[in-house]
Amino acid sequence: MTTRRQRQVAELLHEEIGTLILRKARDPRLKTVTVTGVEVSPDLENAWVYVSVLGTEEQAREALAGLRSATGFLRREIAATLSLRVVPHLMFRLDDSLERGMRIDQLLDSISGSASSRSNGS
Repeated sequence: MTTRRQRQVAELLHEEIGTLILRKARDPRLKTVTVTGVEVSPDLENAWVYVSVLGTEEQAREALAGLRSATGFLRREIAATLSLRVVPHLMFRLDDSLERGMRIDQLLDSISGSASSRSNGS
């Protein structure tokens, strides 16, 4: 169960990291990165940052490598901007929920398409 403080810190980090990637990060691998969510540990020392990357699987791997190399920069900027006692360690993970959702939609469309063709054929 997440506490109110965890949710507040996660929201602040989500907003700040998204802004930093968009406006201050100079790494070209980060151009197609969108922060989709942040989870913070109960002790507020670790944050899992979920990102979505437009492009191929290879581009997603490159973007994750770029994010990992930018971790120090991001933490310094967060420390300068947000008033947190401890700036969490940032760990980046790919958020594949969009792809899974699109795949589910495709499956549902194919099921409804085959069901309507069977009912029309009778």
